[in-house]
Amino acid sequence: MFDALSERLESAWKKLRGQNKISESNVQDALKEVRRALLEADVNLQVTKKFIEEVRSKALGAEVVAGVSPDQQFIKIVHEELVVLMGETDAPLAHRENPPTIILMAGLQGTGKTTACAKLALHLQKQDRTVLLVATDVYRPAAVDQLITLGKQINVPVFEKGTQADPVDIAREGLAQAQADQIDTVIIDTAGRLQIDQDMMGELAAVKAAVQPDETLLVVDAMTGQEAANLTRSFHEQIGITGAILTKMDGDTRGGAALSIRQVSGQPIKFVGIGEKVEALQPFYPDRMASRILGMGDILTLVEKAQEEVDLADAAKMQQKILEASFDFTDFLKQMRLLKNMGSLGGVMKLIPGMNKLSTDQLQQGEQQLKRVEAMINSMTQEERRNPDLLSSNPSRRQRIATGSGLKVADVSKLIADFTRMRSMMQQFGMGGGLPGMGGNPLAGANPFAGMMGNGPQPGWRGYGGSQKKKKKVKKKKGFGTL
Repeated sequence: MFDALSERLESAWKKLRGQNKISESNVQDALKEVRRALLEADVNLQVTKKFIEEVRSKALGAEVVAGVSPDQQFIKIVHEELVVLMGETDAPLAHRENPPTIILMAGLQGTGKTTACAKLALHLQKQDRTVLLVATDVYRPAAVDQLITLGKQINVPVFEKGTQADPVDIAREGLAQAQADQIDTVIIDTAGRLQIDQDMMGELAAVKAAVQPDETLLVVDAMTGQEAANLTRSFHEQIGITGAILTKMDGDTRGGAALSIRQVSGQPIKFVGIGEKVEALQPFYPDRMASRILGMGDILTLVEKAQEEVDLADAAKMQQKILEASFDFTDFLKQMRLLKNMGSLGGVMKLIPGMNKLSTDQLQQGEQQLKRVEAMINSMTQEERRNPDLLSSNPSRRQRIATGSGLKVADVSKLIADFTRMRSMMQQFGMGGGLPGMGGNPLAGANPFAGMMGNGPQPGWRGYGGSQKKKKKVKKKKGFGTL
């Protein structure tokens, strides 16, 4: 997401590189690039104008900070204004003291509303909240069946009365069922239409009046650009919503919806959908999204993803194995599967600062290489996985693995060589030596998995301004750092 916008903004920073200070003349060229970038990303025209004026005024009035170049200072200002544009702080869901908390989901057909209901239910489940899904979309073919299927997939009950009952009655009875079962949160899936019409709005208003929801969330498709913001405003004016869920952020979206909704509609984005899987829903944090737009990664989201998947006891054992250089192919396979559980390789890599330069082709090559590595490891015996040194000195074993995985002996030999080198580097890192090429930042420079994933570039830390300047050597601290 935001790839095109990020690339466009890069050209704005270049206008200020090499300058001694930000002036009226040189900031104009940079602002033109920013304006062009926003408009091409389908950001609302009025929102763009206001944004440009705010950046101009802050940039020209900014104090000169020693050691900070004009392009870095300008990026910092753009980052701060992007955060303001998208709402400054996240808007958490309501949680009623006397349950159940009621969430009413609305939206047009095709936005992924029913799937968003299941995604939100799973998100709340992870917070130890019990959830009941209520199916009131009696018009769209198989809408009720879809919700039931999704409910079974995430082990969340679904209340439904078929397609002949009145939606208002279904919502009211579903709420009564949740109260009887002492359910914490009720999520009501309502009917969508191909376009806004009075019948749709009337029914939605009737359901809302019957259940008095704590949250009324509009599900909108990010790929509709600034039209998503206009749609949010229309729903808010006619129904009254408390926020939006922006779906399909992983698609061919230019970012206009995320940057326009808050300013145009006055309502916050509360969640973003970043994939088709039920796990692919994230709370919307304006500061984190601004960092992604500017190619600075999103370490906090990456850590949260990892925390959902990593068992602390397993992590402690893995750390000890790294320290002792006993990390083996079984451990590596576990790490690969953990990465898969966190999402696509591209999605995870884009959260790491400096990795925004990896192209789609490079990421696809990395995905393919990981599949080949997994095939080779699956062709090994348990003994070979536990003791990789057996493979270094035995050509017949390597031949058998190559045959079993459908690859060449040279591929197996390269895997073993890369793995041995990686294990040595990880042991060095664990002993406080630091990884070669990483400097003082464990997230930058060489990637110990790079040789096993393909030969893409290994960009370094990209801070404000994205410079790749060499850093002074710092005294390394002993001890193992965890991410």
